[in-house]
Amino acid sequence: MNQPPTPTNFRLFIRFIHPWMLLAGIVSYILGSGIARYLGFAILDIRFWGGMLAVILLQLASYLLKLYYDLEEAGGPLGQIRRDLEDIDKISALRISKPSILFLSFTVLTAGAAITVMLVAQGAIHFSGVLILGAAFLLSFFYGVPPLRLAHKGYGELSEAVLISSLFPALGFIIQTGDLHRLLAMVTFPLLALFLAMRLAQSLEHYGRDQKLAHQTMMIVLGWQRGMRFHNVLILIGYLLLVMALTFGLPWSLTWPGLLTLPVGLFQIFQMTRIANGGRPSWRLLRLTSLATFGLTLYFLTLAIWTV
Repeated sequence: MNQPPTPTNFRLFIRFIHPWMLLAGIVSYILGSGIARYLGFAILDIRFWGGMLAVILLQLASYLLKLYYDLEEAGGPLGQIRRDLEDIDKISALRISKPSILFLSFTVLTAGAAITVMLVAQGAIHFSGVLILGAAFLLSFFYGVPPLRLAHKGYGELSEAVLISSLFPALGFIIQTGDLHRLLAMVTFPLLALFLAMRLAQSLEHYGRDQKLAHQTMMIVLGWQRGMRFHNVLILIGYLLLVMALTFGLPWSLTWPGLLTLPVGLFQIFQMTRIANGGRPSWRLLRLTSLATFGLTLYFLTLAIWTV
């Protein structure tokens, strides 16, 4: 019998830095900068690229620190995995040296701190920016680091949602303008709801495993029935908030691109409702649909902001 190929360290590294989440963080940051441009502010290149690099480094450090403490939790010395933590991802990750992961984490954090100092020196970060950046750092750091370990306390999805859908766009906006604007909330609040729905849909596939391993995801905390209902409500709230933003001054030229994904979102609700009623799940299709609902909405809004 042919054995499956052993994953290389590089492939393992790519798996654990969550490239799709990194991409979402980058695009949401670009969205925030685009809102500043839409409102008439000149985009300063050094601030734009410096802020983007800070966002990437912050997310990367967050996932690396989580990986390190996951490995610590998984059983101490290399190769000694507790039977109640038979998580394939953790076992395969042990091929990567834990000290090297910790060293890389602190290197990334140091680089992020240097970028932040540069932005302060450029006058890009004032009091409001410090608050935004400070909140982003705390959520990123305690996502996987004790004693909070938000990713394992049922708050991981919420912290990711706030970070990627709200704080990163706010950072992209504020380092160009020095202050916040209500247009930012109109665009990002719908994305926050759609991101949470995406993470709930993705975690449902591993509900049984997470329950067995005592991983406190949002779906586990809510329970699968309430979690599935909440998922459906979140999608409806996301698009409702986008429509309501019209009454608060969001131009139609920025609203309709976000509504293009409404059929995809409704199909996501259909899939979840079908599973709740006992239908056979197609996890791959649900994963792709949930990614499309959030990812394409984020992309279309960003494209509209930068092209109108």
